[in-house]
Amino acid sequence: MSADSAVTVLGLGPMGRALAGTFVAAGVRTTVWNRTPGRDGELVERGALRAASAAEAVAASDLTVVCVVDYDAADAVLRRADVAAALKGRTVANLSADTPARARDAAAWAADHGVRYLDGAIMTPTTTIGTPDGVFLHSGPRDLYDAHLPVLSALGGTHTHLGEDHGRAAAYDVALLDIFWTAMAGCAHALAVARAEGVTPEELAPFAKGIGAILPGAIESMAAGVAAGDFSGADNPITSSASSMRHIVATSEEHGIDAGVMRAAAGQAQRVIGLGYGTDGFTRIAELVAGRLAPAGATAGAGAVQG
Repeated sequence: MSADSAVTVLGLGPMGRALAGTFVAAGVRTTVWNRTPGRDGELVERGALRAASAAEAVAASDLTVVCVVDYDAADAVLRRADVAAALKGRTVANLSADTPARARDAAAWAADHGVRYLDGAIMTPTTTIGTPDGVFLHSGPRDLYDAHLPVLSALGGTHTHLGEDHGRAAAYDVALLDIFWTAMAGCAHALAVARAEGVTPEELAPFAKGIGAILPGAIESMAAGVAAGDFSGADNPITSSASSMRHIVATSEEHGIDAGVMRAAAGQAQRVIGLGYGTDGFTRIAELVAGRLAPAGATAGAGAVQG
């Protein structure tokens, strides 16, 4: 990094500490601040600069990286009068997680207060920060992203600019975590069902990994189908999916295991079938939950179902 490279990091939870530590290791002059005192000790020992207040912290660098639990926490710091005044003419790169609407609201607030603003999302865990495996998504003005990319790149991994709309990074974040947490909920439920049937977690794990290996191809196929409006179920009609899900629900409930998530998924599949799309594939659910699925044979828009 150049000798005058500098960054401020607000928020020293596990991810914030990983970001700040990586900046320090890369030779970036790094100022740190956290609402709860005492989390900066190791970072300061390694060369980070401790700020006495958030306003002092943001005044120390042209770029402030924010990484807190959500935008309520971010707003509680950034929208204080003294901090907003110190930020005027400087750049905030907000890597906290929240909704696309909150990201756009934050950008509007920043513009009203003379603050330059980038939104972003970190799609990988703390252990990837500073390694080639980190994945960072950014949205906002392209020239602002380009100007600060040399410092942000010190975090390692890949950095992708998704467009000028400040909500784009959060939209990707929400959609991708939708996949992740739904899958994790399925894993937790599967372990409970297997154990109830006398199958240990260690016995199930190798086969569960095999199921996981199917998903990349399935995701590509589903994405291509939805994009093209092709919901063919020639290889696996949704009636077959619904039958499989009923077996999971039945086995779960025989053991007193909550099957609410699978019941919801099975209910969506059954609604698709009831609307006359039983020969289509599971991807028809994307149309159902978006409220775009009319009964088969109806005129476009007639009888649309709300997801």
